[in-house]
Amino acid sequence: MLIKEFCAENLTDLASLTAPEISRVELCDNLAAGGTTPSYGVLKEAASYLHDKGISLATMIRPRGGNFVYNDIELRAMEEDILRAVELESDSLVLGLLTPDNQLDTEAIEQLLPATQGLPLVFHMAFDLIPADQQKAAMDQLIDYGFVRILLHGSAERHDIFDNVNHIKNLIDYAAGRIEIMIGGGVTADNCQKLASLTGTNIVHGTKIMR
Repeated sequence: MLIKEFCAENLTDLASLTAPEISRVELCDNLAAGGTTPSYGVLKEAASYLHDKGISLATMIRPRGGNFVYNDIELRAMEEDILRAVELESDSLVLGLLTPDNQLDTEAIEQLLPATQGLPLVFHMAFDLIPADQQKAAMDQLIDYGFVRILLHGSAERHDIFDNVNHIKNLIDYAAGRIEIMIGGGVTADNCQKLASLTGTNIVHGTKIMR
């Protein structure tokens, strides 16, 4: 069965979601900047509402738009946001942390891990910025850190996702079930089944995956 994750910027569209058509919601704010951490109040209401519907909640942890290179102050803010998300019963946390040369920021990941308290971790589309020939090694590192899922589009340039099918399939084959690969960026209700078939994933993500 195809697992659909709806990307929600606020509470507006949650009333129209039903399980099992939508299995999970990634909740964020400020989609124009690629998504940032939702407010405490929005997160609290979303968690309660979605859980009543049988839909799980993934919370974006990102203090600002722009790049994914964070300083010490930003990392401390992310720790606090993680603690609040855990407190409000998020089912998973969505993170992306890179160095200035687009490698995994392992020091930052290790700093944040204790705050996550074992909650499932997702690495978001920052993964696309890692050089393609180094993504398999990065995947191995994320598996070692306990990440359960990677959201990716298949290219940093945001080409049509159909142009990225071969690369995505190659990564999914390499993952070999050790970590879930979820596709997003141009995935819609009309094309998600075809993309899933072409790439071999059964998890799709987006703002337009429901009719």
